[in-house]
Amino acid sequence: MLFRLFLCFTLIPVAELYILIHLGGIIGGLNTVILVILTGFIGAYLARMEGLNTMIKVRQNLNQGLMPAEDLLDAFIILIAGLVLITPGLLTDTAGLLLLWPPSRNKFKRILRKKFDEMAANGSINITRFH
Repeated sequence: MLFRLFLCFTLIPVAELYILIHLGGIIGGLNTVILVILTGFIGAYLARMEGLNTMIKVRQNLNQGLMPAEDLLDAFIILIAGLVLITPGLLTDTAGLLLLWPPSRNKFKRILRKKFDEMAANGSINITRFH
């Protein structure tokens, strides 16, 4: 786990810097800064809209007496996307936008569900505690 955190906090920023410097050499420094600001702004707007839509679905399900598990997982992924989007850089913005886009978010949800199921089967998490 420590090694993964190390990779996240060192390799991702180095890759972001490399891309930004390389892109700045191609399109110019000011255009690169504008691009980063624009992708962050668009991402923040989309995260807000997706988050509001998801919260409406959660409320509707709760009002109908249904457990909004799927929508809560969507909300969690949208929160992660929002956090990733506030990190300046094109890699992180791309990752955040992919997490916001419903088709790719659904694929990510399937991966998360599979991982949760494996953890429950291995005894890594105790799901009986939540019932």
